[in-house]
Amino acid sequence: MTQTSIARRPVDEDTQLAYTATSSFSTHALGTDAQVLAWRQRVGHVVDVPPSSTQLTGGFSANIDLYAVDGLVFTDCRTDSMVLERSVARVSTDARRDYAFHLFLEGSTGNVTGMRHRRSTASESKSIIAFDMSQPFRVDRPACRVLTLFVPRAIVDAGLPDSESIHGRALPMDTLLGRLVWDHMAAIGNEISRLDATDAFDALRASAELLVAGFRKTSHLAGDHRAAVQTAVIGQVRRFVEANLHQSDLTPTYVVNALQLKRATIYRWFEYEGGLGTYIRYRRLRTAADELVRFTHLPVIEIAYGLGFKSASDFTRAFRRAFSMSPKDMRAQAIALQQTLAAR
Repeated sequence: MTQTSIARRPVDEDTQLAYTATSSFSTHALGTDAQVLAWRQRVGHVVDVPPSSTQLTGGFSANIDLYAVDGLVFTDCRTDSMVLERSVARVSTDARRDYAFHLFLEGSTGNVTGMRHRRSTASESKSIIAFDMSQPFRVDRPACRVLTLFVPRAIVDAGLPDSESIHGRALPMDTLLGRLVWDHMAAIGNEISRLDATDAFDALRASAELLVAGFRKTSHLAGDHRAAVQTAVIGQVRRFVEANLHQSDLTPTYVVNALQLKRATIYRWFEYEGGLGTYIRYRRLRTAADELVRFTHLPVIEIAYGLGFKSASDFTRAFRRAFSMSPKDMRAQAIALQQTLAAR
């Protein structure tokens, strides 16, 4: 692909920004038995890295450069193969709700699991994959160099009517827009260390807007009017579902009839969620996970019944299928995580 560069704006003292943070970290100077644990601590505010026995004894090579300005965070990272995880316990415990867009300059996405339904992710090195940090995931990633842009949720929500549905999806590189995003982010990776904060912000904000446009294109939104209508209706459906999660008769038919919407259209717009029924069930399970953490004094079965599940066994099976752990184990993990975070 053609190499691009970042355009600098003319200096204007009134518009100068300052970096919120810049940092560099490497495991290379540490002893082999300390490397993966140091890395786990370094990235632990975002994602967990369960260490393997090989990493604990044989070492772990990793380095990361971070640039943060006005709500946007950009990292350039090289690591050995590793597992990255945001469990449902972690998502229900911490407050991260932004989006992370990963561009692989070397290596590939790896195997992505732990989501509520299967996603098709790109296995080739040239791919950009999106993760919604408010949803669980697990990635078994090979050695790689990856550029990551963390974008505030408000920016993504403003440009994508169904932003939650991009979780785990890859932006195709066989389109003009996909190639443009790739070139722009790769150029930032090459030049950001030489940019002042204002130029860096302009470049990162442009990347965020290009990424949103790219994923919006994959959602087949042809124009502003159509996007606006879809945004409004999907928002209406999501708000209705959230307001009625504790109603036992909440079904796709109930939602469509109550809001007087076209069944086929709503079902199509929620196809990336696995369908409206799957979305409703997942939102009930995610709410249950949050309530298991917030209301530790309540019995699990009381939370299950309150969210429309007919029996403890039905709830436990559904919860385990969605999050690969039982409700009781999730509660115990979340309590332990809260204690760990409080001790830092």
